[in-house]
Amino acid sequence: MRIVRYAVDGVCHYGEMEAGDVRVARFEGDPFTGLSPTGKIDEVGDVVVLAPLDRPRVFGFAYNYASHIDETDREVPEVPVCFMKPSTAVIGPDDAIVYPADGELIHFEGELVVVIGKEARRVKPSEAHEYILGYTCGNDVSDRIVQRKESAFGTLLIGKGQDTFAPLGPVIETELDPSNLSLTTRVNGSVTQSASTADLLLDVPGIVSYLSRYLTLLPGDAIMTGTPAGVGPIRPGDEVEVEIEGIGVLRNPVVAEGV
Repeated sequence: MRIVRYAVDGVCHYGEMEAGDVRVARFEGDPFTGLSPTGKIDEVGDVVVLAPLDRPRVFGFAYNYASHIDETDREVPEVPVCFMKPSTAVIGPDDAIVYPADGELIHFEGELVVVIGKEARRVKPSEAHEYILGYTCGNDVSDRIVQRKESAFGTLLIGKGQDTFAPLGPVIETELDPSNLSLTTRVNGSVTQSASTADLLLDVPGIVSYLSRYLTLLPGDAIMTGTPAGVGPIRPGDEVEVEIEGIGVLRNPVVAEGV
């Protein structure tokens, strides 16, 4: 099922994106407490597609592809490197990434995102799939100058967590094997990242197991799994696309703050 969250006349709904991405079958409820069909069909051209999750906790994994570690001239970390983005960083498809007025070097990072479906604590890797609702596309937008200064002192918040720095969407695909999906990022139509999730150092089951060993994962949590090589700068006027096999394309323009 391709779950989409959208608005009609300012009212939010969940639905199932039908083949061709031109119609949505509207549901009552939400994916975490239960969905039931209403019989109502909405045309995609008449709705506003929203971020697939409403104010989620967003977890991130850094340095989880060897290719990205190589391009940053680092060594493989001894333990997974995790961070969080505030829910206010989340935006949806076609929403604008805001380039901060004092920004100097803002980067895109295309990523596969895991959506947790039910509360998870101390989950074994072999059981992780039971706690996953599905998968979506994400862009771990990063302020590199701030990130470098913060990380020198062991923290990572402003560099990763500014408003609009966590685009998610366009749908949550619930029937997907995450082990070998193609991931492509484009800036203004030019391919900048091309990789497979098979190259993740810590795979999806391992990611869910690792996080749940130390903290409780909740329904609606989003986990960015890491980015491959090819990250680079974006500027106002650019358009960034993150495409993942079986999910779709997450597309966002970049605008200057205050515009």
